[in-house]
Amino acid sequence: MLEERRIRTRTPEWRAIYDRIQVAMELTSRLNVLPFSDIESRKALLSELLGKPFPETATVHPPFYSTYGHGIELGDRTFVGQACSFLDLGGITIGDRAMIAPKVTLITEGHPVGPAERYEFITVAPIVIEADVWIGAAATILPGVRIGHDSVVGAGAVVAKDVPPLTVVSGPGYVERRHLEPVPASEL
Repeated sequence: MLEERRIRTRTPEWRAIYDRIQVAMELTSRLNVLPFSDIESRKALLSELLGKPFPETATVHPPFYSTYGHGIELGDRTFVGQACSFLDLGGITIGDRAMIAPKVTLITEGHPVGPAERYEFITVAPIVIEADVWIGAAATILPGVRIGHDSVVGAGAVVAKDVPPLTVVSGPGYVERRHLEPVPASEL
């Protein structure tokens, strides 16, 4: 698992991130109303969203959703299907020739688990998808996960821990980690 970090809300750092999120939301809303055949405008908006030139050999089919944009790195010949959501504040790196099926969700952001801290911080951890990975339709990859090269994540899978290279994983997972303490009423 890749390391998680915390960003305190209600700070100048968070304000700058929040402002960038607003720009990313505007760009994706414009992207998602373009005619599908307008490939040049699509690539221009994706370049603006990513903050760098869109890779010449990559493909992203709209609709596409991103919360930040600048946290996404796409390898050569990467394919991203329709209706994918990349919550990329923690950083998403996708290797060469990776195939991301429709409705895949990559989540690098969250909140601390403890109720007393949930509104004080955003947690972020990167996702790394190595070369030649295939992620099936409607799979969800959670913060801090690395998917090893040439692996396959089955449709609908929820991936909460690293996947070794050359491995096939599938299915949703549920693991009870711990019990939480409620926030005292005096702190609400």
